[in-house]
Amino acid sequence: MNNNLTEKEKTLLKDLKSQEKLCVEKYRRYSCAASCSELSGLFTAIGDVEEGHYRALCDMSGEACEPINVQNTCADGAKSAENDAFLCSDMLATEKHVSALYDTCVFEFTSNDNRRRLNNIQSDEQQHGEKLYSYMKAHNMYG
Repeated sequence: MNNNLTEKEKTLLKDLKSQEKLCVEKYRRYSCAASCSELSGLFTAIGDVEEGHYRALCDMSGEACEPINVQNTCADGAKSAENDAFLCSDMLATEKHVSALYDTCVFEFTSNDNRRRLNNIQSDEQQHGEKLYSYMKAHNMYG
């Protein structure tokens, strides 16, 4: 918990928390929607890491985390390899966006400890992108 945050840092943390919460929700929904069990497991694993990021950001901001509730809305008929490719493409684009947001925030924070924490999370985001890319490449989803 850091009470010495500037207003800009508080705003940036709010944006980051919003993005991480969205990532958790998407990974949980997409895990359910994937037709491939390997992809479902990948989405679950990355979603768990994203939830850790969300909690770390709540800690940095000194605020309680809002619960992340995702209803199971999967329909078995919607599952297909084509849908899996869409899910992967969407999450890869999301990871690129979130990583870029962290890149900007690292430069905006005054505390070395906070910059290190954000940089570590950004590194995780890049690893998530690499895992998604590797899956997509192995399954002929990436041109």
